[in-house]
Amino acid sequence: MIVVMKTGATQKEIEHVVERLKGAGVETLVSKGKYRTVINCIGDEDQIALLPLTALPGVEKVMPVLKPFKLVSREFQPEDTIVEVGKVKIGGDNFTLIAGPCSVETEEQVIETAKRVKKAGAEVLRGGAFKPRTSPYSFQGLGEKGLKILAKAREITGLPIVTEVMDIRDIDLVAKYADILQIGARNMQNFLLLTEIGRQEKPVLLKKGFSNTIEECLMAAEYIAKGGNSEIVLCERGIRTFETYTRNTLDLSAVVIMKNLSHLPVVVDPSHAAGRMDLIEPLSMAALAVGADGIMVEVHPKPEEALCDGQQSLTPDIFDRIAEKIKVLAPHFGKKVGAS
Repeated sequence: MIVVMKTGATQKEIEHVVERLKGAGVETLVSKGKYRTVINCIGDEDQIALLPLTALPGVEKVMPVLKPFKLVSREFQPEDTIVEVGKVKIGGDNFTLIAGPCSVETEEQVIETAKRVKKAGAEVLRGGAFKPRTSPYSFQGLGEKGLKILAKAREITGLPIVTEVMDIRDIDLVAKYADILQIGARNMQNFLLLTEIGRQEKPVLLKKGFSNTIEECLMAAEYIAKGGNSEIVLCERGIRTFETYTRNTLDLSAVVIMKNLSHLPVVVDPSHAAGRMDLIEPLSMAALAVGADGIMVEVHPKPEEALCDGQQSLTPDIFDRIAEKIKVLAPHFGKKVGAS
């Protein structure tokens, strides 16, 4: 159930409604938009319905939220959420380029990549310090050493960093270094991890699981939002199908649907969706065309020497070319890249 306040409702009127709800044992969360304020009511809907809320000063209407996800739905917040990371804005009319290596291997590799992608127009540096791998014998990442390398790259380039946290025991450690905490596809339904991530203040990039539905992804985001953190970016990274020519199948329809159902920004990871370097450029353009709020791609100075996902990593020169094309095309789709 949500209480929609009238345009121009005073802070005193909003607080009065919240007090009445809390007095009835109802948990509340207030969302202040540009034009109106919405109060989300969490509790027994039959009990809430008995309260004379429409008679309270400043209340426009009371309406049920029909979706199973409440806080991340457009019913709760019609306006787009724009996640701010320093000066970087993800969402709205911004098309954010997130780029960097799949995994942190060496200081030289990360800093060289960070300098090149920033010059091309990237606004966020990605890189894995902890790597979830299918095989226990594959490279698992450098851990805190990798986080320190990412932090040094940020110091040199000014790029905020996004990196994955895989375990609730590592949340504080990763948050110490990272600007955005990533929840990977394999952990999208790790509900304990989602709950704990929601209790910290850093923005979260939530990847949609490759075998999960759109509703399941939005319910995962709901776990984070219910913990108090609404700074969430959704990421479509491909789904598992019977196709064998690609690593996964990029579900561009999911981008459109998630943006229709939710106020959260949605970015696309064409690298993991395709698993092939030659498909990254057309899939990136397609992401822009369907209304995504950015892309997250893997870039490595020497893909043939990469310890992880070299076959899907772009060279800096190829990323330069893709970034330039996106800058030219973005205005035609109502988007801008950085300060362009």
